[in-house]
Amino acid sequence: MSAILGARAVSLAVGRARLVDGVDLDIAGGEMVAIVGPNGAGKSTLLRMLSGDLRPTAGSVALGSRDIRSWSPRELAERRAMLSQHVHVTFPFTVEEIVGMGTGGRSRAALNPVIEQALQEVGLGRFRDRQLPTLSGGEQQRAHFARVLVQLACGEAMNGPGLLLLDEPTSSLDLRHQIDLVESARRRAERGTAVVAILHDLNLAMRFADRIALLHRGRLAALGDRRTTITSERIRELFEVDVAIRHTDDGVPYLLPQTMQPAAPAPR
Repeated sequence: MSAILGARAVSLAVGRARLVDGVDLDIAGGEMVAIVGPNGAGKSTLLRMLSGDLRPTAGSVALGSRDIRSWSPRELAERRAMLSQHVHVTFPFTVEEIVGMGTGGRSRAALNPVIEQALQEVGLGRFRDRQLPTLSGGEQQRAHFARVLVQLACGEAMNGPGLLLLDEPTSSLDLRHQIDLVESARRRAERGTAVVAILHDLNLAMRFADRIALLHRGRLAALGDRRTTITSERIRELFEVDVAIRHTDDGVPYLLPQTMQPAAPAPR
């Protein structure tokens, strides 16, 4: 399928620091791309530029055939949905109200089946009437993911396959719900959505992503499939960890950490 999102030499500089430096990336409809890398590599900054929430200091981002900055906020919300790393809600909205916000003010009666499906998909059907602040961090994250799924479904119903952006979506989830969430994103890709997810768990990235973008110090260190991108040599160099690469019964590689490398001295 053709590219839904395209980044060309995207950079973000703050003073002398270049948080993202000259990244080129195309995301096609029907594929899931995982962005991985050490802490401070620029992953969230890059994702915010891909979403249109942050303007690059150099380079450009196109959504469809247009510069992402040319879309109005409403048009952008109908074509891309993003789950941010931190979403804080202190007002006593119920879970169902939060999920319903994904409709963007459209008729709730007509979209109740979409809201119900999202609630069931994230396993929060029985919590629909609970106030969001009373839930655990992981349950709140799942509620926000359901909201994003509703937003995506509404937009795709009008405009066709869209873009789903996920910033460390599994950080507060237990093992089962990590897998459930990434599988949900994977299913969207199989239906034609372009999916980009920042994942700290390299094994999740290798299991579910079609391609992996490895960032290091703001630059794209590698981009490709799981076998060519994630190698023991590259993990040792960028993460300072020795790993053994094994394979599941169906041939998917996974990492077993072995030892920690001494930390590199801080630059002067």
